[in-house]
Amino acid sequence: MSDGRLGLTVTHRRYVPYSHAHYAGNLVDGAYALGLFGDVATEVCIRTDGDEGLFASYADVQFVSPMRAGDVVEVTATVVRVGTRSRTVEFVARVVCRGRPERGGSAAEVLAEPIVAVTATGTVVVPGAA
Repeated sequence: MSDGRLGLTVTHRRYVPYSHAHYAGNLVDGAYALGLFGDVATEVCIRTDGDEGLFASYADVQFVSPMRAGDVVEVTATVVRVGTRSRTVEFVARVVCRGRPERGGSAAEVLAEPIVAVTATGTVVVPGAA
């Protein structure tokens, strides 16, 4: 019997404000992506179990490409394993739009191909059945 929660995918999009730039070149620190993963994991738990759940751990985090202030980031979470109270979730953060300040103060573009910025695998836990 297949668990209907397996394969559930949730996607959020967020503009990265310039106030979040942390390093030269308007780079955003890696913790920003982890915060986005936490947000999308919360929605996964609500959809699968009717509870916000708790983030328990990351098994793997890979910072593949930079995220910058002025980007629009798409964050996707997919449930890949369902345990009694735990859910294993794969995360991907992709840059889908990028600011282009060299073209003007508010210039930006939609990228022809999204750039994978961060990937991760994590575990969330939800309360047991009442």
